[in-house]
Amino acid sequence: MKLAKKIVIAVLVVFVIGMLIPQHLKMPVEGATTADFNPQSFWYYPWGSSIVHKGVDIFAPKGTVVYSSTPGIVLFTGNAGKGGNAVLILGPKWRLHYYAHLDKITTSPFAIVTRHSRIGTVGNTGNAATTPAHLHYGIGTMLPYPGRIDQSPLGWQKAFYLNPIEYLSK
Repeated sequence: MKLAKKIVIAVLVVFVIGMLIPQHLKMPVEGATTADFNPQSFWYYPWGSSIVHKGVDIFAPKGTVVYSSTPGIVLFTGNAGKGGNAVLILGPKWRLHYYAHLDKITTSPFAIVTRHSRIGTVGNTGNAATTPAHLHYGIGTMLPYPGRIDQSPLGWQKAFYLNPIEYLSK
């Protein structure tokens, strides 16, 4: 078998395995409930220089523990500009889980996390410096969903963002 064919098969196997891993999301902020966020905040317009809100803000006292909402691999920890202190985790189904405005980060790049792994604490860093402490939680997908595209502001980007409220409200 040629090397190129072996590489293609290996990539397909890894892709399929990633799609088959169950997601089972949990609330990432310790003690938070659906009462701690606005259920209408995903894709809210207007939302400052971001134009639309591509996630959910879960409010909690500064320093409250933030857990990974899903198993995965930490791809990034550090300052994300508007997001302030942030963590990016690659989870099942090739989805990217973004945790922003953290006060402290308690994980590191390439760490393997579970739904019980502490990754940081709630804060108000980045462009949230003048707001009450909260976690901005967003879910991106590397595999676009073209059926989600609509005529809303930046509606074409909906192919790459999932509404975390749909998963946290279950």
